[in-house]
Amino acid sequence: MQVTIDKNSGYCFGVEFAIKMAEDEMEQSDQLYCLGDIVHNDMEVSRLSEKGLVVIDREQLSELHDCKVLIRAHGEPPETYRTAIENNIELIDASCPVVLKLQHRVKSAFDKMEREEGQIVIYGKKGHAEVIGLTGQTLEKAIVVMEDSDLDKIDFSRPVTLFSQTTKSTKGFYEISQKIEERIQAAKQEVNRDTFNPNDSICRQVSNREPQLHRFSQENDVILFVSGKKSSNGKALYQVCLGQNARSYFIENETEINPDWFHKDEKVGICGATSTPMWLMEQVKSYVESLEEGVLSI
Repeated sequence: MQVTIDKNSGYCFGVEFAIKMAEDEMEQSDQLYCLGDIVHNDMEVSRLSEKGLVVIDREQLSELHDCKVLIRAHGEPPETYRTAIENNIELIDASCPVVLKLQHRVKSAFDKMEREEGQIVIYGKKGHAEVIGLTGQTLEKAIVVMEDSDLDKIDFSRPVTLFSQTTKSTKGFYEISQKIEERIQAAKQEVNRDTFNPNDSICRQVSNREPQLHRFSQENDVILFVSGKKSSNGKALYQVCLGQNARSYFIENETEINPDWFHKDEKVGICGATSTPMWLMEQVKSYVESLEEGVLSI
């Protein structure tokens, strides 16, 4: 078999930056707190846990004092920074620059919408860490939508400004944007910049992977998509692979591989999400190659 790892897969800049900051900090101290999983990949979380990274939630944060806490790439709402000041917590801020820029855009748009009695709508997963950070810029007034049924929360007689979670599908964003536009027209409102302002805020480092994965999935007989099951980006990119290659399999690690998926002389492609470490994809590659030593069916 020919086994290839997609050179464009693996950590995006934001995740890589956060992990580097965590590792650098832990070289100087035995323990570092992290607000939520640093990355949506259990294998990497376990590796960093062994180095001293302790994952906490927001409730635990409020109980901590006089310590250091890492903010991961997803960013945080203003409330987190207020808690840190009150409890004398030093924040190691690894928020992705793309996410921080989006937070500022959402805050500015919210202030404008408040003056114009409009609404901020965010295309994303409710409860996702990044979305929590974004809705925090709007005093929790933003409307989070992902399914068609979520659109019922919007008042289409009032102005709408739309943003997207940075890791969502470009196709999904434009589909939801079109549906909002249609609802505004149905409410007998003219669609213009004043009534509807859609902002494609998807990270291009993420969205550019879609066409790359299109090609990669077509070039291989079998696709192994390696990702944590909690990763929104992983779920979206896996669907891209599946759409091009029916023999695409979503796995967290090599233990989930079924040898029956492969035949000799086939091309196997390994790819992953922006939260998938390269060392894990290398591990999967080594395992697949070992299958040729007598286990693999002909």
